[in-house]
Amino acid sequence: MALQEPLPDSPMSMLAMRQTAPMSTRRFLLVAAAFWLLFGLVAGIQVWISMLTHGHDPVLVLGYHVMVWWVWLAPTALIISLARRMPVAPPRLLPILGHGLAATAIGLLHSLYSLGLMLWLRPYDRMTAPLSDIQLSNVLAPILLEWVLYLLVLGAVLAVDYGRRSREHAVEAAELRRSLTDARLHALELQIQPHFLFNTLNAISGLVRVSRKDEAIRMIAGLADLLRYSLDHAGRQRVALGEEVEMLTRYLEIQQTRFPDRMSFSVTVDAALRQAAVPILILQPLAENAVRHGVDRSGSMNHVEVRARQVDDRLELEVRNRGTIASPVVEGIGLRNTRERLRALYGNDARFELTQSGEHVLALLDLPLDQRA
Repeated sequence: MALQEPLPDSPMSMLAMRQTAPMSTRRFLLVAAAFWLLFGLVAGIQVWISMLTHGHDPVLVLGYHVMVWWVWLAPTALIISLARRMPVAPPRLLPILGHGLAATAIGLLHSLYSLGLMLWLRPYDRMTAPLSDIQLSNVLAPILLEWVLYLLVLGAVLAVDYGRRSREHAVEAAELRRSLTDARLHALELQIQPHFLFNTLNAISGLVRVSRKDEAIRMIAGLADLLRYSLDHAGRQRVALGEEVEMLTRYLEIQQTRFPDRMSFSVTVDAALRQAAVPILILQPLAENAVRHGVDRSGSMNHVEVRARQVDDRLELEVRNRGTIASPVVEGIGLRNTRERLRALYGNDARFELTQSGEHVLALLDLPLDQRA
């Protein structure tokens, strides 16, 4: 695991990852710069306080320690690069040896730099030993601390990388779930369309057989509008309620042409709700169910009523017709797909009920109100 770009699955993910990794590295280096500056200040303050009675210049002592530790920003950048080229997870001998050699080299160079800076600035005045008194132990003594710092920086790099990868994997998983849901919804929508198309074409052929050509032409025109609507909105899961109601009206006009002496309909929608988002073709299966089990089986006039209204922060869609629910209830493709689509889009936050209300059958959809279609 290192601060490196994972292999992308698509051009969009490639671009996102190329933008994310450098941004994470820059942010890490900015935090590291602030950390080493603070580390140097704290170290300098501690040393100055411990030698308070010696009368050392506090500005010189603090400046020396800041210069000693802030330069660790360069090894930090090097560790990020090495972590990219020699990942230590899973553990392998060569990367571990490589990091060990790097830690030792950085430790020696930083120790020599610190000694050289001390001899130049002489922050401890006369207490600073001359160059002739410097021994090998003075160079090697800080190596253990340098090793600890190297491991701390490496651990921080791995932690940041792990967090970034976790977020990327979470985003990828969410995108995959969304893609699977869209594919499932599209499959359900495709099941509805042939069913509706078959019924409408069958009705048109019936009109042609009885020489009701004008009605058949109107039905063909209405069917063309419905098919155009479906094609124009292919791939979209939600549309404005106003668009959905307009197409539902075309559908009901087609059905009214089939049953001119047995069917009437009304559609009532509050003007403020026309931009509310609803699943595409969500009302058509309910209206088709009302026509098939209400109008088609009735020997007298049957009124299909469609209504949309806001109840608190919810959107209620109703389709009502005179009829009786069969017992036991057997749901066709349309109603079954309606439940599946609502479950896929809203989880448990949507409700569909088909109930008997006196002499009428009521199909009720209860959805979260969303004005962002």
